[in-house]
Amino acid sequence: MYQFTDDLLIGIEAIDNEHKKFFSIINETLSSLQSEDTNIHTLARETLARLLEYARTHFSHEEEYMKETQDPELTSQKQEHADFMTRMQNINFDNIGDYEARQKLEDLLKYLSGWLFKHIISSDTLIGKFESPFTFTSKYHTGIELVDEEHRRLFEIIANADRIIHADLLHDKYDEIVHILSELREYTIVHFQDEEEYMKQIGYPELAQQQKAHEAFIEKLASIDLDSLDDHQQDYLEDLISFLLNWLTVHILQMDKKIGEYQI
Repeated sequence: MYQFTDDLLIGIEAIDNEHKKFFSIINETLSSLQSEDTNIHTLARETLARLLEYARTHFSHEEEYMKETQDPELTSQKQEHADFMTRMQNINFDNIGDYEARQKLEDLLKYLSGWLFKHIISSDTLIGKFESPFTFTSKYHTGIELVDEEHRRLFEIIANADRIIHADLLHDKYDEIVHILSELREYTIVHFQDEEEYMKQIGYPELAQQQKAHEAFIEKLASIDLDSLDDHQQDYLEDLISFLLNWLTVHILQMDKKIGEYQI
């Protein structure tokens, strides 16, 4: 039997559980191989199909998580996954005897366990270690679809502002910054209106506190005066982005997530 050991844990529960499932499939197949009543060819074909389907699902989940967290290793992970799928899809158990089918299946399980150990330790353990602070991850989810989508857009706008601020070769940088901050103000107002309307609909008891927080943030956005920036404008803009991101994350985690919890 092949054991899923603690050194294979990467610290992301959903991915760890899917890795454990791979090992369960391997060990279930090994157990079936020990039974005298097992039809080797049927077991081999069903196992291969099961592994292909599960690998496709798992890789999709893993890549989506990496995309969401803007993980720089995503491209190399996709290539490793594609190479694995190609190798598996080229395996077949047609036109061979029972003994050869058994050997081929055992070799497949040995290859799979070895590949998993190597892939998890050398590649998957890096997942989530490069998470961008501008990434809207599951920890910010409130469970309210409209609110979550609008929060995601706010993260995107702030990330765009940060990108522009650090784009040294951008000629119309100032105009771009003015434009993106204007977009942030307008979208924030729309979002707060939508969020407050939703809270009214469900009779949320902390609506007044939310409205005060929203008003204070809008006032802060309105007070931004880029025309008065001096030679230290880069430092000011970087501090501004840091403030915007910090306010948004804290507000979501400490206040907005309670809205979703109130519904449960």
